Amino acid sequence: MDSKAWRTAPSRSASDGPRLEGKDEKTEMVKKLAAEAFGTFWLVFGGCGSAVLAAGFPELGIGFVGVSLAFGLTVLTMAYAVGHISGGHFNPAVSLGLAIGGRFAWSEMPLYWIAQVVGGLVAAVLLYAVASGAPGWTAGGFASNGFGALSPGGYGLMAALLIEVILTAGFLVIILGATSPKAPAGFAPIAIGLGLTLIHLISIPVTNTSVNPARSTAVALFAETGALGQLWVFWVAPLVGAALGGLIWAGVLAAPDSTDAPSDEMKAA
Repeated sequence: MDSKAWRTAPSRSASDGPRLEGKDEKTEMVKKLAAEAFGTFWLVFGGCGSAVLAAGFPELGIGFVGVSLAFGLTVLTMAYAVGHISGGHFNPAVSLGLAIGGRFAWSEMPLYWIAQVVGGLVAAVLLYAVASGAPGWTAGGFASNGFGALSPGGYGLMAALLIEVILTAGFLVIILGATSPKAPAGFAPIAIGLGLTLIHLISIPVTNTSVNPARSTAVALFAETGALGQLWVFWVAPLVGAALGGLIWAGVLAAPDSTDAPSDEMKAA
């Protein structure tokens, strides 16, 4: 992470300089965590909200394509809105993959994970409050992820693990590539948002698409199914996939003559 802003705060004297610098550093971290929490909130409320509120609406439902676009648009809009503050991860798996790819400080990852999970949970609470306002509404699956009986297409555990690992790895390659210094400037959020849209188009029938443990955790807590018992899959598989994606980028694809630092416009999404 770029910490130049943390080191440029003015100090009034030699004695209070370090104290002010530390205060600015804490303020900067609070802003980053707030950006991550809000970005993850937007992803869960917008993406899962489209599935819960709009996908099955009689005759006018948006279906798989609409839900896929909704998830992609949440990431695209938040990447532009707050990505310059926090790097725009909005996903514990993305934070892990970026750390492995050399784009993110390991020391910041636990705080990012907490902010992301909290942001997702707040979104799920508010989404539940809105959705329950319809007469006769029941939570059902509540846009949760699953395999077997909880898979939209009835896919089993191995299929769920494979699709989540493969697509999360691909997502990290997209992120690391689109935010590389040699990538076209200004377009990273578009590539990443469309990448997430494609991921959902592929895998909604298999697992209802996770590639994001915070998203899966938030809605599993409200689902009236066995989603909570299957939640481990949607932590393990995305984290393994993200680690693979980070390793692929760092070990195979990254330019050997470059530090591969994130571009100014967007560190990640």
